[in-house]
Amino acid sequence: MNAPSITSTAQTPAVTRRFDLRAALKDSFRSALIMLGLSIPILAFRTDQSGGDIFLTPRWGLVAIICAIVFGLRLLLHAFTASKAYRQATPSSHQATEPVHAEPSAYQHVSKFAIPFFLGVALAFPLLVYLIQGGLNESRYWVDLGILILTYVMLGWGLNIVVGLAGLLDLGYVAFYAVGAYSYALLSTTFGLSFWICLPLAGILAAFWGMILGFPVLRLRGDYLAIVTLAFGEIVRLVLINWVDLTNGGAGISSIPRASFFGLPFTAGEGGFAATFGLEFNGMHRIIFLYYLILVLALLTNFVTMRLRRLPIGRAWEALREDEIACRSLGINTTNTKLTAFAIGAMFGGFAGSFFAVRQGFVSPESFNFLESAIILAIVVLGGMGSQIGVAIAAIVLVGGPEILRNLTFLQAIFGTGFDPNEYRLLLFGAGMVAMMVWRPRGLISEREPSVILKERKAISGSLVKEGHG
Repeated sequence: MNAPSITSTAQTPAVTRRFDLRAALKDSFRSALIMLGLSIPILAFRTDQSGGDIFLTPRWGLVAIICAIVFGLRLLLHAFTASKAYRQATPSSHQATEPVHAEPSAYQHVSKFAIPFFLGVALAFPLLVYLIQGGLNESRYWVDLGILILTYVMLGWGLNIVVGLAGLLDLGYVAFYAVGAYSYALLSTTFGLSFWICLPLAGILAAFWGMILGFPVLRLRGDYLAIVTLAFGEIVRLVLINWVDLTNGGAGISSIPRASFFGLPFTAGEGGFAATFGLEFNGMHRIIFLYYLILVLALLTNFVTMRLRRLPIGRAWEALREDEIACRSLGINTTNTKLTAFAIGAMFGGFAGSFFAVRQGFVSPESFNFLESAIILAIVVLGGMGSQIGVAIAAIVLVGGPEILRNLTFLQAIFGTGFDPNEYRLLLFGAGMVAMMVWRPRGLISEREPSVILKERKAISGSLVKEGHG
């Protein structure tokens, strides 16, 4: 008997490009009606206060525009889905007849140029802003924004060790952020220690509390682990509020000493940074110094994480993430593996908290609520768990995006003078999360390079990785 040819024609049902416009219009109209119902209590009326009276200002024009946008997007989604289904169902004339080549993926092509490009932009960012804005004082807002984004990049990379590499869902990461901030605040104000001494101490104390959290959750997984870590974060916040003798309660700690340039304070007098280097004093010198300080800390976090991934402990984290039972059967000590993931991730959170305290000059429990943990976790998930580049891109989008909304004042010409785009940042954030769940469930960067390479370096596709751990 001769084997059937792989190129022979098979009896397959006919595939057409038929697009059911009637069903698409019906579904789009239904979606617009749902949006209308949701908009009535949320968008239809705006409360305006005049003296002691409150007035309701109707905004039916805005509601009509939003419903029209939902109708159009839903219709486009149906057209896109039909076209995609047709392409997938249509067999290719070259299918199973061409040799398969191990070509580098698009991610590998882009990363060769994207990483040096983004690193160069980060290093030259203050200079670029200075040239664009035309002065140091004029560039203050953008440098502050860069500091904020880099802080969340560092926090995302720290949490990526626990969630992305070890696969341990941590909803209380902000607790280590708070431990680092309060460690520097208390040590500097009480004992007069400098920032450079308090920085490693804050990381060590945060790592210690990471191990304290790790012991009770050694046997927990999934939802139960998330609940316990969430409770840990809230416990730390409540302790900071109620231990008034140590933390000053809800009033927080103020007048935290500023960081110096290795002993040179950023002051206008003799012996200051400007006088030592023969510069005219400007308060922006300290801000630019803080920018490069958090940039160095973030790059240090990335460097240590990438090096640890190539060590046995990094491969043990990834084995633990994929299958804990198989990890135990291979003789890997899962207890030590989990504790090291919690401790190292918490240490970088402590470093970031110490920087936060020295930048703000004031810390209070309100700065470390659950929303901060949710934002950091969203950065890791949206960027792609285990992907350093994806986490950095997600931090830029989630942290820098709301700030860009403040500058979209031209939208007032469309939606009215009372329209404030910044009020819709959480709505856009939720819509972005839903869109990512539909189109990129494994994150922006769903490919990652293996820790161990045999003969040839190739990225692992997200389709070959366990769901949720791309």
